[in-house]
Amino acid sequence: MSTPKSILYIAMTLDGYIATEDNDLSFLEAYNDGPDDYGYYDFIEKVGTIIMGRKTYDIIQGFDIEWPHKKEKCYVLSNSKSGKDENVEFYNGSLPDLISSIKQENSGDIFIDGGAEVVKQFALSGLIDLYIISVLPVLLGSGIRLFKDGRPSQDLEHIKTESYENGLVQVWYSNKSS
Repeated sequence: MSTPKSILYIAMTLDGYIATEDNDLSFLEAYNDGPDDYGYYDFIEKVGTIIMGRKTYDIIQGFDIEWPHKKEKCYVLSNSKSGKDENVEFYNGSLPDLISSIKQENSGDIFIDGGAEVVKQFALSGLIDLYIISVLPVLLGSGIRLFKDGRPSQDLEHIKTESYENGLVQVWYSNKSS
């Protein structure tokens, strides 16, 4: 069995935003109901652990749906919450230690599920092995950028690009240092 990878799988607008300034994600809805799943179901089948930020967790909790990640171990990075609930374990320790521990368990890939601050912290620690970014043909003009300033320069290797009839383009890049 191969070593699990930590994978950022996320959507952003063509101008680089993952949400509006008030965390509105409604621009994503037009891309949820089409015939394509953009490889999500194949991707999630290989995932054993999901790591997300508290804001992303709160947004998911606000949806009128059952928790979507019942099969996977879920960590929520939070400085304000601790312990567990029925769906997740809150975590505020070292990211390198968490990733190392998960990879030693070898229970599948690690899905990094945002948001922008989480992506920045993973990038600062060099912990993203693979970037799978769906670029939506939308220009928000402002909002929350996927890649915040202050992270290190990083060389990536292009793996593949998929394009869809609705204009969505998905790009795959691996971290050359992984």
